[in-house]
Amino acid sequence: MTSTRLTPGDYLAHLRTESERFHVVLSQCEPRALVPSCPAWQAADLVWHLTEVQDFWRHVIDNRPSPPKDYADPTRPEGYPALLAAFAETSAAFIDRLGQADPGEHAWSWSGEQSVGFTYRRQALEALVHRVDAEQAAGLSSTLDPALAADGVDEVLDIFYGGKPAWGTFSGLPHYLRVDITDTGHSLWVQLGRISGERDGEHVDDEDFAVVPTPGVEPDAVLSGTAVDLLLRIWRRADGDRIRIAGDHAIIDRFRRLIHAPLD
Repeated sequence: MTSTRLTPGDYLAHLRTESERFHVVLSQCEPRALVPSCPAWQAADLVWHLTEVQDFWRHVIDNRPSPPKDYADPTRPEGYPALLAAFAETSAAFIDRLGQADPGEHAWSWSGEQSVGFTYRRQALEALVHRVDAEQAAGLSSTLDPALAADGVDEVLDIFYGGKPAWGTFSGLPHYLRVDITDTGHSLWVQLGRISGERDGEHVDDEDFAVVPTPGVEPDAVLSGTAVDLLLRIWRRADGDRIRIAGDHAIIDRFRRLIHAPLD
């Protein structure tokens, strides 16, 4: 499997263009428009969410490699124009700081990858998904870059759903599902299994999966679709009606249950 990773320069360029598009779309959107993928949010809440996210990661980059223990949440402005202005100012400052930081430098993250490069990738994909949210709130269609979307499929499966907490031990089972990204030629292998360990004083033993190298066996099931269709389905921004399934439906159902778990 070839890597889906983009260059740091590409991530930074995507972060800039996705953030700009997010701002333009929401500038033309009704503040109280509902965000379909986040039913508790209106457009104004979406603006503020990405403002907070980018402000937090600016703090992480500015204070690397220290963890963000002294971070203070910004105060939400009153009124939609002020919210949009706060996002524009925050985003410009964040992208400027990030662009001056070496991706190879050590920096805190909530993931096992403790580098500035993690922020390059994560925030380009964060802005991409929330740009889609903005367009859905405004009733607009979305066009996504396939290369960035393919990397987003890898990230959400490998890090969000496949990432393992410090307390947990993953035990793989001989059950594999392959995800074929038809327009970029990438294939991702998912091994089903269980995670167990002690969490907050309680024993946990749950179904889980991990993204693994090609195992050298035939998959039990295959999901195939374009990078955009797969990304939006896994992030629950689309219904995935164009994604094809083949093989053991019990394996597919187990995979679906796992990717229906809440994502922060």
